[in-house]
Amino acid sequence: MPELSPRRRLLVLAICCMSLLLVSLDNTVLNVALPSLQKELHASTSGLQWTIDAYTLVLASLLMLAGSTADRIGRRRVFTAGLVVFTLGSLLCSLAPNLDALVAFRMVQAVGGSMLNPVAMSIITNTFTDPRERARAIGAWGAVVGLSMAAGPLVGGLLVDSVGWRSIFWINLPVGLAALVLTLRFVPESRAPKARRADPVGQLLVITLFGSLTYAIIEAPHAPLSATAPFGALALGSLIALLRYESRRREPLIDLRFFRSAPFSGATVIAVSAFASLGGFLFLSTLYLQNVRGLSALEAGLWMLPMALPTFLCAPLSGRLVGNRGPRLPLLIAGGAMTAAGLLFALFEAETSNATLVAGYVLFGVSFGFVNAPITNTAVSGMPRAQAGVASAVASTSRQLGQALGVAVIGAVLAAGVGSSSYAERFVQASRPGWWILTACGLAVLVVGAATSGRWARATARRTAERLEEAEIREAAGADA
Repeated sequence: MPELSPRRRLLVLAICCMSLLLVSLDNTVLNVALPSLQKELHASTSGLQWTIDAYTLVLASLLMLAGSTADRIGRRRVFTAGLVVFTLGSLLCSLAPNLDALVAFRMVQAVGGSMLNPVAMSIITNTFTDPRERARAIGAWGAVVGLSMAAGPLVGGLLVDSVGWRSIFWINLPVGLAALVLTLRFVPESRAPKARRADPVGQLLVITLFGSLTYAIIEAPHAPLSATAPFGALALGSLIALLRYESRRREPLIDLRFFRSAPFSGATVIAVSAFASLGGFLFLSTLYLQNVRGLSALEAGLWMLPMALPTFLCAPLSGRLVGNRGPRLPLLIAGGAMTAAGLLFALFEAETSNATLVAGYVLFGVSFGFVNAPITNTAVSGMPRAQAGVASAVASTSRQLGQALGVAVIGAVLAAGVGSSSYAERFVQASRPGWWILTACGLAVLVVGAATSGRWARATARRTAERLEEAEIREAAGADA
């Protein structure tokens, strides 16, 4: 990629952030619309889970393929294709006649979304080569997540109450078209110096693993063990086969050598934990505010502002801290605040009091604002630039997988607890195990963040990067010979 002027770099960053806004806004808007979907389409709790998880699962399954493909055939080309498919998928979602069609069209959206986030992050990484500039750019990238969380519930609530749930997909159309035109005009083409070959077997194993695991979790409260156990066994078998196959492949879909870096491995665990907490938190909060408290979609969106605004404000601060002092402090703040938020709900039933409900939302917003930048920065900063697309795709995959598992697990716990009793009467008690799970996710962020951000961890990252670069040199020499 040619060296760009500072103004052009900022423009490229803005265009990439538009793609993130598309994907993240879509999730937050849809969460507010879940009760409306439940009533109009007669959806069960598992049906609501699938409207979210069908999207995140396809996204998680294809992100690594999209990252490696972009490195191979051109990042702008894949990014442009992603914008087209995502915008088309949004249009189809707005026309869905029933729940099954909506789930299918959400999967089309996800195919396009898989070409956006990891590829955009790879473009940013190769545009901002200075570590401090890159950390600030990633901080701005993280602030867009906060913006989507702030705008999503309000915009979604307003649209659902005034026009209907279908209108939440309409907002993607002008943003997607604008991003497409700007990408074609201003984003330069780039690709990795050495193209990676496709890995169809690895890709199939990833899809099988993610899909079978999530299906087993979501359907467990509704189906007998004999119906879900085979899917659990299939997930375990796929994981074992994936690890064995990828470790022997010369150019794997998932380069297991990345995980020799303690910060990279830690970032993966933290991403899964933090986004599982996010998915479960939004799922529980939305259903509680609308189905138990009886609030409208717009009123529920307003109640979520104490969570959204701290995320928006803390994300750029986290980026600056990562750039100036490293990821340790932001991760400790994020893990501590996330744990405290979970404990408020798990121990003190925070949702039953306005003051504690707001306090829990603020703490969670702070935690999520601080956690995003260190995940992304750690995932890509210790890797060779030629591997930026794959490394950022692994981080993005971890986020989406975490969110899918969070919705699946928390939804399954809630469905098992509510049973056939009065929904409103049973909700608070039925959600208690879910809040403890989210507390455990916060503790994982805190402990793993502290353990993988020290000097020894950075040393493993340097050694991993050196070995990867040496391996690339040897492979290139062998190919030339």
